[in-house]
Amino acid sequence: MTIIYVDADACPVKGETLKVAERHRLEVVIVSNGGIRPSADPMVTTVVVPEGPDAADQWIAERIGPGDICVTGDIPLAARCLEKGAQAVRHNGDAFTAANIGHQLAMRDLMADIRAAHPLATGGGGKAFGKADRSRFLQTLDRMVRAALKG
Repeated sequence: MTIIYVDADACPVKGETLKVAERHRLEVVIVSNGGIRPSADPMVTTVVVPEGPDAADQWIAERIGPGDICVTGDIPLAARCLEKGAQAVRHNGDAFTAANIGHQLAMRDLMADIRAAHPLATGGGGKAFGKADRSRFLQTLDRMVRAALKG
């Protein structure tokens, strides 16, 4: 059975994830370092992992499997999920795939190197998260769920 795992720290689409999961009657596991209110829905499990770097990512990566879906903005976690036969999607609806994950990992590393070389440079940050991102996320997650349920 398909399970949706949510890397919940700073996740702006928990509510949207729960809507899609409810429509398809899927289990959701929300994983964070704390500060998340547990859901009363019996199909939702809230897991609080110990503080520490990548503790939530590690917990998800150890449990996710083929047919499951991970909602995350973390590129290395998405890569680990794909390696295990699962699907992964960003909060803005961009799907991580076998075809794009290598490029995304390389860009992540390149940007980390650039930031390290110029620590005083000011960055503009990413674009603001908006309604179009939420809509795209809902569409992508629903499409992923339907594909996972087909098999």
